[in-house]
Amino acid sequence: MFRKKISLYPGKCTQLLPEKLMTGHKARMIVEKTCSAITNTALPIRTIPDPGSQKLNWHKPPLTVLVIKKMHDENALSAFTQLVKWLIQEKNMAVYVEKAVFDDAMCSENPVCRGLQKQIKTFEEEKDELTNKIDFVICLGGDGTLLYASSLFQASMPPVMAFNMGSLGFLTPFSFQDFKGQVTQVLEGNAGLLLRYRLKCVICRKDSQMSKIPHVKQIQRSHSTIQSKTHMLVFNEVVVDRGQSPYLCNIDLYVEGKLVTTVQGDGLIISTPTGSTAYAVAAGASMVHPNVPAIVITPICPHSLSFRPVVVPAGVEIKIMVSPEARNSAWVSLDGRNRQEIFEGDSVRITTAQYPVPSVCAKDQMDDWFESLAECLHWNVRKPQKPMPTLIDSPSTNSLTGNSDSSS
Repeated sequence: MFRKKISLYPGKCTQLLPEKLMTGHKARMIVEKTCSAITNTALPIRTIPDPGSQKLNWHKPPLTVLVIKKMHDENALSAFTQLVKWLIQEKNMAVYVEKAVFDDAMCSENPVCRGLQKQIKTFEEEKDELTNKIDFVICLGGDGTLLYASSLFQASMPPVMAFNMGSLGFLTPFSFQDFKGQVTQVLEGNAGLLLRYRLKCVICRKDSQMSKIPHVKQIQRSHSTIQSKTHMLVFNEVVVDRGQSPYLCNIDLYVEGKLVTTVQGDGLIISTPTGSTAYAVAAGASMVHPNVPAIVITPICPHSLSFRPVVVPAGVEIKIMVSPEARNSAWVSLDGRNRQEIFEGDSVRITTAQYPVPSVCAKDQMDDWFESLAECLHWNVRKPQKPMPTLIDSPSTNSLTGNSDSSS
């Protein structure tokens, strides 16, 4: 049986010889898996990967860290100043922070934050490319902060460690109280990983050059512009809905080039396993563990009693188009952002991206997920059933057991 190494930075699964390693990021992380990944392979043998085998292994110590904080939040700002100061002074790391953080009035009025600004490198979204600059990402906020961090890396993404400072915190397993010990453990490589699948979504306009490319896997970012937001890697879900129209959404759903159904309702959700516990679960989808290679298709308020959510294998190509019989256009949003209108002839093409988000686990893949289900969603919470009372000789228990008092 072949052994595979998946290098998250190059973003490809290739067979490696023991004496040869893939070149890539200066602080590279390697994850070992057996046999196959989502990428195309001719190997006839497939094995189920062991979740416990995904471990963080720095090829070189990380030197640069990107810190993403929740905006307009006093608690996040306090944690931000403590963390950044410690990373610079104690760990000698180069820290990158978004320029908008220092433009925020809450930060500009904080003397500690202003003092740190001179020691920090800043960037601007959509202007600066971070892929080859960042070795490690730390998020301070809620689930939305992690989604935003994912959007900044539209190719390979370095490992991300998320501290819970938001409302729900389903995707942010770390508490900030012991941040020094926890971050040190990760920097030393003593941590488990969860590779969260992302979706590659391409919006193809009618008669455009991209619409003529037969497979979405063949469409490169060079075919579109970053500013147009027509080619994105999506962390949670792609949503197609009716927008403000009073009419039903009428869209055709294709899987692997075949029309499988026409959706008539409020819309359709195409989600990753991670996104199955977001909008999709509110619409009735099953909750899928993030390590399961799958895509979840969930209708939104379908005008049919039999239209149930379905799960298809990761890597299949999905296409959504406005039906010729539709009374109105439809709207597309990617992780709740970049909302765009689509018309007849346009198409939304989706498949599993080859670049996952490597999330650092607080405990391990299973404990973190089930703990989030219990703590955040109160999964299967109910009062426990009382045990059966001890059977004693009484008219009520005798009637249950079939015995009767002969003296009566």
